[in-house]
Amino acid sequence: MKIWTKRIIGITGAALLTFGALSFSCSRTQVKGSASTAYAESKSQIVPADSLKIIEALQDSFRAISNGLLPSVVEVDVTETKTVQTMDPFEDFRKFFFGMPGYEDEEDSDSEKNGKKKGNTREYEQKGLGSGVIVRRTGKTLYVLTNNHVAGEATKITIKLNDEREFDGKLIGADARMDIALVSFESDDKSIPVAALGDSDLVRQGDICFAMGAPLGYSQSVTQGIISAKGRSGSGIGNINDFIQTDAAINQGNSGGPLVNIYGEVIGINTWIASQSGGSQGLGFSIPINNIKSAIDSFITSGKVVYGWLGVSLMPALKEYKEALGLQDKDGALVAQVFVNSPAQKGGMRPGDYITSVDGHKVKDVEQVQREVGKLEAGKQVVFNVIRNEVPVDLTVKIEERSEKVSSDNAKLWPGFTVAPINEEIKKKYELENSVKGVVISGVMAKSPAASLRLQVGDVITAVNGKSVKNLKEFYAEISKVEKSVNFDIYSNGGTITTGTYKF
Repeated sequence: MKIWTKRIIGITGAALLTFGALSFSCSRTQVKGSASTAYAESKSQIVPADSLKIIEALQDSFRAISNGLLPSVVEVDVTETKTVQTMDPFEDFRKFFFGMPGYEDEEDSDSEKNGKKKGNTREYEQKGLGSGVIVRRTGKTLYVLTNNHVAGEATKITIKLNDEREFDGKLIGADARMDIALVSFESDDKSIPVAALGDSDLVRQGDICFAMGAPLGYSQSVTQGIISAKGRSGSGIGNINDFIQTDAAINQGNSGGPLVNIYGEVIGINTWIASQSGGSQGLGFSIPINNIKSAIDSFITSGKVVYGWLGVSLMPALKEYKEALGLQDKDGALVAQVFVNSPAQKGGMRPGDYITSVDGHKVKDVEQVQREVGKLEAGKQVVFNVIRNEVPVDLTVKIEERSEKVSSDNAKLWPGFTVAPINEEIKKKYELENSVKGVVISGVMAKSPAASLRLQVGDVITAVNGKSVKNLKEFYAEISKVEKSVNFDIYSNGGTITTGTYKF
């Protein structure tokens, strides 16, 4: 059965089904004093007094948490201006009858050369709502933390407090990789409270928690549940966070609202749900607040999240990879490729290195390495613990600021391809004989050194610079020795060819 993952901003303007409670009244003639007559006039004590005190104390705690946090929880109403392409049917009619096959209008040709789309464009407004929480005050300015998918592309933002007051909001900064945004509004009212931020590292499975926000537009709603799990990956939705999972009811409109602990502290920002129906099924996910704290400062000072950059392409080490590289029972991430002249290369990192810790923090997977590196400050000297050819190695790397232009330049990505060990499935897929030894190319990056050498997916590399490689371990051992130039022996269609030489 298909599982839907939904970001949980509520879009208004869609039809809502409203269910009214129907009350049915029935009457029956009774004989006074008959056995069938009952009166609910006396109060009976069902729950033992001692037990009731415990329950009442718990209820008082829930009330206190709700009363304390809700004044800092807001509804975020947004308007986005969308542009769509429209075609002129009369123009198409004219071209059909009067245009000459094989020729274009001069105007159309110029538009394509300039990168403009043909036809007309039309703008329309789309309204939506989400939630947010006030996390800081500086003078008259209050800052609201929410999701990027709530406010990141808004052309108009309105902040609505729990007392129904409304303020014009301003987008301070947004980040798609973490799906967070910071919005500000101005007020002279110093009594508007700022929420306390907790320590999400202290959260444990089974902890009681509360989700707050405006699900389906019902503002100032509170649901209660427990922490179901920690460290849930967001890679499937293009998010680098490790999420807190909760069974507290979260629905559309809860996006950006806080997940709160029993101390009344914000421990997460509600972001998405997994559902078969589109509604809450007890699978809600929140960004840990510790992932976001430094981003708040970055938004205020520079309007964006400043990420540290290492300069590597990582891949998860599957069981076969670990066995081939002697990494059984080792958590971490495999360095598949390294950017030329990047901090990683300057620090001595090579393809095939297996990162096990960053700056003293043990890492278990690719996403955690990305998060640890991303929050490092540019210019900081950081020690990376790696395993190379089954030997632990410590590398000191000076982190740089991440630039989208540099980090997406495949021409500097070495070697520009990924490989996989040859197994029975690979042999069958590419019709390889049992005698063929080496590694198979599983992916080639466009405009990379590998693309320049005309390497293709399915090619089997049998030698690097004339040195035979029979398996994954030997391949990475040889590729790490490459300095000024490289060529490969490729097995293909029953024979072996040597590629041209790529010079750095």
